[in-house]
Amino acid sequence: MDYRRQTEQMEEEYLARYAARSSRTAGRQYFEEPCLVRTEFQRDRDRIIHSKAFRRLKHKTQVFIIPAGDHYRTRLTHTLEVAQISRTVARALRLNEDLTEAIALGHDLGHTPFGHAGESALAEVMPGGFKHNRQSLRVVEELESERGLNLTAEVRDGILNHTGPVTPSTLEGQIVKIADRVAYINHDIDDAIRGGILKEDDLPPRCLEILGREHRTRINSMVMDLIENSRDKPAISMSGPVWEITDGLRSFLFQNVYIDSEAKREESKARHVVQYLYAYWTAHPHMLPPEYMGRTEALGVQRAVCDYIAGMTDRYAIARFKALFIPSSFAIPEEDG
Repeated sequence: MDYRRQTEQMEEEYLARYAARSSRTAGRQYFEEPCLVRTEFQRDRDRIIHSKAFRRLKHKTQVFIIPAGDHYRTRLTHTLEVAQISRTVARALRLNEDLTEAIALGHDLGHTPFGHAGESALAEVMPGGFKHNRQSLRVVEELESERGLNLTAEVRDGILNHTGPVTPSTLEGQIVKIADRVAYINHDIDDAIRGGILKEDDLPPRCLEILGREHRTRINSMVMDLIENSRDKPAISMSGPVWEITDGLRSFLFQNVYIDSEAKREESKARHVVQYLYAYWTAHPHMLPPEYMGRTEALGVQRAVCDYIAGMTDRYAIARFKALFIPSSFAIPEEDG
């Protein structure tokens, strides 16, 4: 039985008029025979989850670089929170949950080690700069396996435009763009409170008044506003007052957490790690792993080195830095007698 067609028929009958239908996808870069069980967007979700880049997210920084506690967010837990929020909104609006989830799970695959500190460090040395959303697209189009993951156009569009000035072409992608902000604002506040950098009462009074005093209450307030303000509309957005508060919270985090706080104490060291590795391998490309050394002729040395470093976890980048720049001990044999 062709189970995929059953699901596609359910989408046609149930989803809202502005929702993306998997049977009407703009397609993949390379043709593939459809699956008998999964829709095209379900296949994309599964490919992302099974990718090496997705697994590496568990050891990449969100805000706190190599935190001592077990309860601070990593890039992987951030991704899962974005996916959860996105699916909640998509279901309430009768949009395509599978497409929303695939975009959410793939949106940060190209993030560097050490979070935005690593991103800005690479941006300073890489000709043309570096943006993690563009790198995420490179991961799914080129770097995972020989031809990338060969995802649908809708998922690739959502990954590329989850940040920046361009609006995603689907409502599902627009959900992820806002859910990403909802997730990181709230969990970064939670982590900052856990780390003793903030107290609940430090948050702007209007935020506490409108959104609530508890972590879960603030997320729920934002999500409910997003749903109610987007129902039966061809665009996804919060109401003006809640968006203003959300934007204000982001500015508050930049002033109190993201810049010159205890959470950022190790950032300058992390930046040095990234830039020293970049300088070393661009000067000695023959020392790259064979997979990346083989790409230097087609892509150029700097692009190949950038791809290699961007894919690293925090701990792997530190291990490579130690191996290249930190002297190791020399074992002196004991003398006879």
